[in-house]
Amino acid sequence: MVRKMLKYGVRVLMVVAVLAMVHGCGVKYSFTGGSIPKDMKTYTVLYFENIAPMVYTTLSQDFTEGLKERIRTQSSLSQVNSDGDAIFEGVITNYSITPASVQAGGLDQAANSRLTITVKVKYTNRLDETGESNFEESFTQFEEFAGSDVTSYEATLNQNIIKKLTEDIYNKAFANW
Repeated sequence: MVRKMLKYGVRVLMVVAVLAMVHGCGVKYSFTGGSIPKDMKTYTVLYFENIAPMVYTTLSQDFTEGLKERIRTQSSLSQVNSDGDAIFEGVITNYSITPASVQAGGLDQAANSRLTITVKVKYTNRLDETGESNFEESFTQFEEFAGSDVTSYEATLNQNIIKKLTEDIYNKAFANW
């Protein structure tokens, strides 16, 4: 029993020591996977225009709001309309539906289809004088669905893909993954 308590006490001390070291560093860590520079306080997400050949009418608004929400809920940063310490801007470059698998029997119909969204993002950390943390990169995610008629699935598929895309973008900007 004493050995268990001692083992537990050592673990607690190690956690406290690590937290004390992290607290003293110039980076804020969160348990959501992000590491945000200590002096970063605000972020701006500009409207992501949809320039893809195929357009889903609310995708630009849904994606822009989804990215704002991801940063708001996963960090302590405050959202501002312009000139944030971190700025996210870009365009939606691809929105496509393609067959993922074909039905057996030669019917040339998709058994499963894939909805893919690609977003080109420019991230600027205005506090990084070297510009090393800035990036301009495309992010792509997809969801598969049964059949080839997307209409009954489209809104849900878009939400799921937006969640994946915003997670990838957040991680790239703040966790450097």
